Amino acid sequence: MDIEPLLAQLVDAGASDLHLKAGSPPIVRRDGLLHPVEHPELRAEETERLAMALLPEAKREQLAQTGDAEVGISRPGLGRFRVSVFTEQGRVRLAIRRVLTEPPTVQQLGLPPVVEKLAREPRGLILVTGEAGTGKTTTIASMIGLINRTRRCHIVTIEDPVEVLFEEQLALIDQREIGTDVMSYAAGMKYVVRHDPDVIFIGEIRDEEAAEAALQAAETGHLVIATMHTKDAVETVNRLIDLFPLGHHRQVRVSLASALRGVICQRLLPRADGRGRVPAVEVLVATGRVRDRILDPSATEGLAHVIDEGGYYGMQSFDQSLLALVERGVVSAEDAELAASRPHDFALALRQAQLV
Repeated sequence: MDIEPLLAQLVDAGASDLHLKAGSPPIVRRDGLLHPVEHPELRAEETERLAMALLPEAKREQLAQTGDAEVGISRPGLGRFRVSVFTEQGRVRLAIRRVLTEPPTVQQLGLPPVVEKLAREPRGLILVTGEAGTGKTTTIASMIGLINRTRRCHIVTIEDPVEVLFEEQLALIDQREIGTDVMSYAAGMKYVVRHDPDVIFIGEIRDEEAAEAALQAAETGHLVIATMHTKDAVETVNRLIDLFPLGHHRQVRVSLASALRGVICQRLLPRADGRGRVPAVEVLVATGRVRDRILDPSATEGLAHVIDEGGYYGMQSFDQSLLALVERGVVSAEDAELAASRPHDFALALRQAQLV
């Protein structure tokens, strides 16, 4: 059995993900929901054979050692895909995500205009966060695409795996893959500034080493864009600081307050018309009030109130974003309430706006 017919089913279904597991038929995720496709149940030897055919030797060794490996693949006429291979009770499983072949614009994604403004920053740290599958890759692709179209600069990405392949326009772009070009995010960041970059994209900040390197690069004149798996802006700030030992928190707060330019957090909701999903976006912009609250541990939780009141600077909370989506008829009030950060307050806001 070849992977191409299964990838074709993924594309034809207009789905985002394909799951291959022994004992089940292939399953696709469309508009956030899982659907089995018409296909015989997969056998364990089939899934393992598919995985081994897709993984290069170094990734096979990684799978054997850690139980997880990822690789990016392209197929003519079908597009580009991120393949995550992992083991479950000794059997090999695959989760395949369809990724972009051409980055969309900020406007096409329906992102707030401040995202474009942040992408035009010459230096500093921008964090794009959210749970898995909330569109972080797509948002970052739109930001890098904007930089590529408008700025003569050198962009270096460190990804696991490389997802969106960029065609160079004004920018010079080097895309490095974990496990192929470099062994880890921390290793990739260790020498990246020697490559003369202007813009650095880090696929994910996972540990102290990567966080420290990102802050140092941002403080020395580079624009650093990175992702984290956090639910909102306040948690993002706290999580980044907590990656460091307690005794270093004061200095980290000083560095973060200086380097941070913004935090973009995302959640995906089904569209009211049933045609796909739409992002709700929380945005924190690093103003003086924000920096003061990052520096003061007792005031950091107050960042949520700064976001609520920061509309002049382009800031918005999740609940403000959700309310706007409901007002425009893009998402239903019921789905928005389920996604709200403060459901009780959000329900009250819906009633006050006469939306329910």
